[in-house]
This record gives sequence, structure tokens and C-alpha cells, in this order.
Amino acid sequence: MSEHDGFRVDRDEGRALATITLDVPGKFNRVSMPARDELRRVFEQIDADDSVRFVVMAGAGGAFTAGGDIPGFLERSAWHVSRLADNVAAPERCSKPVIAALQGYAFGVGLEFALACDFRIAANDTQLAFPEVTIGMIPGSGGTQRLARLVGLGRAKDIVMRGRRIDAAEALALGLVTEIVPGDELDAAVARLVEELSRHSQLALAMAKRVLNQVYEGPLSQGLELEGLAYGLLQQSHDFREGVEAFGEKRKPEFRGD
Repeated sequence: MSEHDGFRVDRDEGRALATITLDVPGKFNRVSMPARDELRRVFEQIDADDSVRFVVMAGAGGAFTAGGDIPGFLERSAWHVSRLADNVAAPERCSKPVIAALQGYAFGVGLEFALACDFRIAANDTQLAFPEVTIGMIPGSGGTQRLARLVGLGRAKDIVMRGRRIDAAEALALGLVTEIVPGDELDAAVARLVEELSRHSQLALAMAKRVLNQVYEGPLSQGLELEGLAYGLLQQSHDFREGVEAFGEKRKPEFRGD
């Protein structure tokens, strides 16, 4: 385990899993300005670590995070805060599957980090919100953009401009989370997803994530072109050949990630 400013990183070598846990007791795991920079560096280190195949981002003490360190915004320049989205996009840039395990509050930058993850599993007590308008601000670390692309412009305006809270059931209906479970089953649900993903080719998962992230907002023609190029590259891989042979031989494939 390694300790950082407001979070820790635990590694499970047996499952090739790194878990980033936001942990600031008494402050609902608020994310400080330095922590944003550190989280980016940690995600980049994990991405470069071949021993890690999966990443979980979670919160301690019954909450994901209630948001950022609000006074800290007044201590930074306008240029600095205008670039905060670069840090929060770290889970999206990571080539490995990233799962957000949500419970309690997932507000502000917490929701922005969650939206940058690939999967969001929520305990049934989870509340999601962008409350920034209540202090004269807007979500500024990717929140407006990822939210609108996930739920549509009208619904994003309803959430952002009213600063209202979304419960787990509504979040599931809107497509903001992929699954909701009782709070005491959250860890098990995350473990099931990690186990499911571990059966797939690491190379195929990374390629799928890259193609989906790059083309979901672009023209269909460009998306089809990139998808086709990725398809052709994977066709030449060991993992694809192994998958085809295993299918024909009715056995479990042994993927190598190349």
C-alpha cells in the first residue's frame, strides 16, 4: 500500500488489480488541489505497470467523495483552474479498464472522476450531483461535457443548472451508472466485474476502450475508419488467433495480451 495526499493505493497482485481509495476522514474524502495532480501521476504510473490489468477507484468511510477543496480554488490562477480537466481525464486516458465504486456522495469532482471511468457500480445509497452553481461556478473538470454526452443536452442542463441530486435509481435509468447494488454488496459486485473482465484479452479491452473513447463524439465515417483499423490490427494478434482456436476446440483461451 502507498499513501498519498488524501488517498491510498492498494495492489492485489493475484488479481492484477490496483485500487485507489479516496480517504479524508471527517471531510467526506474531499479532493484537494495537490491530490488532483497526484491522482493523475498515479494513473499514469499504473498505466505503465504491466503487472496491473484493472483499476478500481473508490472512497472510504461510506462515501466516494463530496467534491473538491472549495477554498483551494481561490488560491490558484485562472489559467491553472482552466486546465483541471487534464487531471480528471486520467482514468479515461488509462489503457486499462477503470471501475468507479460509488457510495454515499459522488459530488462535484467526484462525479467528474466517476464519469471519466469506464464502469460505474453504485451502492443504492449513492447520490450524484454537480452542485457548483450554488457557489457561482460550473463543473469545470469535464463534468458538463461528459454528462451531456452520456445523458443528452436537455437532461444535462436539468442536472447542472439546477444543481440537483440524482439518486442511484435515477442514475441507473439515465445511464450514469452501469449497476446498483445494496451497500454491503458493492465490493462483491466490483470483484465480479473484475473477474469477468479478466477472462478477456487485455489487448482487446485496451483497443475497445481506445476506439470507443476516440470516436463517440466524432462523425460516423471517422469512427468506422478507426474501428476498421483497430479490427485489422487485432486480426494479426496472438490473442485473436488464440481466441479463434480456443473457440473451435471448445476450450478456455489463454490470452497473453499481444
